[in-house]
Amino acid sequence: MSKLLAILLTGLLAAPACAADNYTVDPRHTWPIFEVNHLGFSTQRGRFNNSSGKVTLDTAAKKGSVELVIETASVDMGFEKWDEHMKSDEFFNVAQFPTMRFASDKLVFEGDKVVAAEGSITLLGVTKPLTLTVSNFRCAPHPMVKKPACGADITAILKRSEFGMTKFVPAVSDEVKITVPVEAIMD
Repeated sequence: MSKLLAILLTGLLAAPACAADNYTVDPRHTWPIFEVNHLGFSTQRGRFNNSSGKVTLDTAAKKGSVELVIETASVDMGFEKWDEHMKSDEFFNVAQFPTMRFASDKLVFEGDKVVAAEGSITLLGVTKPLTLTVSNFRCAPHPMVKKPACGADITAILKRSEFGMTKFVPAVSDEVKITVPVEAIMD
């Protein structure tokens, strides 16, 4: 019996104290939305219908990483002509830059909750630092897929001119608010 106990203890000591969990972003529940002031009259909103990504999370060590890739050709303004305009080289230039990407290797925690992700965004071939604010962070068993899942609401503000998207600035605001409801399922 002591030999069995020694084997079990050796196995436990050799295993990592805590391992990070890997999650895949659920594109059906992750819809990046942007909003911008339009000519001082209203706030116009658009969304991207196709996104993908990965999240690594180690809540015990308070570490993790995020990668979110957004297909720029999936921009949806609600009107086909407007979508075409946003896909042109005056805005997202989807022919040359089919994706934008946010990547972070630094998650900020308050207690057991992620409250921010510090990283960078690449848009139109330009990479700039960006910090995402994370709210409503929650991890729990997903009632439908029967796997662990995490979700949150993410927000950030950037200046589109910093990425070379200067068409109609300042009439169409330089400042763009980004909101992303995101859900991710454990691999």
